[in-house]
Parts: sequence; structure tokens; C-alpha cells
Amino acid sequence: MNFSIKIFNKKSLLKAILFLPLLIPLIPDQIDSAKAGLEFQWDSNSEYKKLRWYQTNPRKLGKNKIFFFYRPSDRKTGLLTLNIKIPKNFKSTLKIKNISLCRVNIGGFNSKTKCLENIPADIEIMKETKKVEIYPISPLPLNKESYAVVFKVSNPQKSGLYQFHTFGKSSGAIPVASYLGSWTVKIDQL
Repeated sequence: MNFSIKIFNKKSLLKAILFLPLLIPLIPDQIDSAKAGLEFQWDSNSEYKKLRWYQTNPRKLGKNKIFFFYRPSDRKTGLLTLNIKIPKNFKSTLKIKNISLCRVNIGGFNSKTKCLENIPADIEIMKETKKVEIYPISPLPLNKESYAVVFKVSNPQKSGLYQFHTFGKSSGAIPVASYLGSWTVKIDQL
């Protein structure tokens, strides 16, 4: 009796090995494109603040438009300047003509993410420190409107997670620069 059980298990194993290559092409391709609703931080620091963002193309080397949002809940005061720190490993060419500041409609179920009004601003790219400085002509007010810095870039060749940090100078009586939050942008493989 013990002998027949061993033969049965060997036959089952042999069947599985023989039929598995035939079943693999039937598994849907959607497994890789599953979106997880969880972001994991190695150093869960209470100072870290997650900000919302949106991109039009997450594939590596693809033409992309990245919206970095500044929602009303992300701003405690009006802002005189915005500073975005670019990750060192984000290998993409940034040009001043492809960076803009706008009042934005954050898309959802019934609407699309789009700029509603461009806000005139002076933009400076500091290549040595990998920072983008944005000086709006008039300060961004503390109101119920959402704003966005929009990058039109070609995605880097290397896929992965890229963390952008932003700082802002308040428009109070004494302008103070402070950390506003971070965006973790994901670039997928082909």
C-alpha cells in the first residue's frame, strides 16, 4: 500500500512537470501591471509627508508629463518660491521650456487631470545640486485651489522608484523656507 502511494505521487509530479509549460501561456499578462495601494518607506520618519502626483506614461524611455501637486492641505501659508530636489539617479534631461506652474484640476473618476491656468513664473535649473527653483510672479495664495509643477520629460532608462522632495518659502511677515513633502514616482519596465 505504501508502494502504490509513492507511485501515485510520482505520476502526479510527472504530469505536472509535463503540462506546466502548456499552461503558462494561458496565464494573463495583467499580473505585472497590478497596481498596489501601498507605499513602503524604509525609514518611517514622522517628518516625511507624502504628496500626490500624476504621470501620463510610466514606461521607461517614454515621453511623460508628470504633475507634482500642491493641494490646499499641503500648504500652510502662501508660497513665494518652490524648490524641487531631483533624485540623483533620475537620469533625464530637464529644460526650462518643459517645466511649468499652473492651477490644476486633479483628475478622478469623472474628470481628467489638466492645467486650468498657467501661472507666470521664473524657473531656474541648478544642475550641480539637481534642484529646480520656481519663482511665481505673484505668490501662490493660501486658498482652496490646487496647483501643480508640470515636467515634460523623457523617462529615464532605468526603471524604479524616484523620490522628489519639495521645499517652499512662506509669504508671511518673515519668509521661512520649509519642507512641504515628497513624491515617489514609479517608472516601469517595458
